[in-house]
Amino acid sequence: MDVASTIPFQGLSYLVHGKAREGLLYSLLVLLRLWRLRKFQLFFPRLEKDIRFSYFWIRCARLIAVTLFLVHGAGCLYYLLADRYPDRDKTWIGAATPNFRQESLWIRYITTMSTVGQGDLHAQNKLEMMFNIFYMLFNLGLAAYLSGNMTNLALQGTRRTMEFRNSICAASDFVCRNRLPPRLQQQILAYMCLKFRAESLNQQQLMDQLPKSICQSICEHLFLPVVKEVYLFKGISRDAQLLLVTQTKPEYIPPKEDVIVQNEAADDVYIIVSGEVEIIYFNGEREEVVGKLGTMDILGEVSALSDRPQTFTFRTRTLSQLLRLKQATLREVMESKPDDRALIFRNLLKSAM
Repeated sequence: MDVASTIPFQGLSYLVHGKAREGLLYSLLVLLRLWRLRKFQLFFPRLEKDIRFSYFWIRCARLIAVTLFLVHGAGCLYYLLADRYPDRDKTWIGAATPNFRQESLWIRYITTMSTVGQGDLHAQNKLEMMFNIFYMLFNLGLAAYLSGNMTNLALQGTRRTMEFRNSICAASDFVCRNRLPPRLQQQILAYMCLKFRAESLNQQQLMDQLPKSICQSICEHLFLPVVKEVYLFKGISRDAQLLLVTQTKPEYIPPKEDVIVQNEAADDVYIIVSGEVEIIYFNGEREEVVGKLGTMDILGEVSALSDRPQTFTFRTRTLSQLLRLKQATLREVMESKPDDRALIFRNLLKSAM
């Protein structure tokens, strides 16, 4: 079919007979060129999947191309009905221009595309009337296709904003209904805003879709250099480091958010990948900032390894990315690696001294 769609049948007839032949057979053979549109139809889906181009404009170009092709095809078919009708004077174009075939191709094309249906040129025979009936029904589907796609494109650009507004309204209603304190209200709204802004940074959602081997390679590439520099894990074997890295879960925490609360039970250990965290001590009357932690620092390790309540509150100072490691996971790794467990406790005691 690809070869047949490229054969110049009218040119071959001119070489054989010395003149260009016209007729229904040659018209049908020329329709074989439409087969090449199959390749063109696959072109737009490839562009839509290519992130180098704007999906919105590629989709608009596709809708315009589909519309032009369908209108052009309908015009050509409508002209073909008049050109092949036995009595050309009883056709839509022949009634106004009896010798329409003597006009230039461009004039005939413009006449077909711009004047049919305006009242001066209309169907003159039953064949043209039947064509008009089916074409108007077809136009209903085309109009629905175009309006549906344009509506979808318009909604796609505002969907995330509308979802964000709805979530903020729901959170505000929840706060007012339960009369939560202002500080808690600010934390809830800050989290909702962070979730909206950092949606594109949510790598955990992507990694959950990948095979385990690929996830392990990604974690090794992203977080192994950070874990190796944490004082608690310095000197331990590479196998133990890889076990720790693959069991961590990256999280983005907004500013002024409590990661660990003073006097709560030990549960998780956090490693700072980026951002700053304040160490806060509450003496019963007021809070006091006693220190700050930055990239490659760890928090909550003392309570996790000693099973004691947290001594301090750890609160983010800026937008921070943390690696969360469960206490049970840390202990499992240490139990499976006795030598590394001894080295981890040695690093902990050395830091305390």
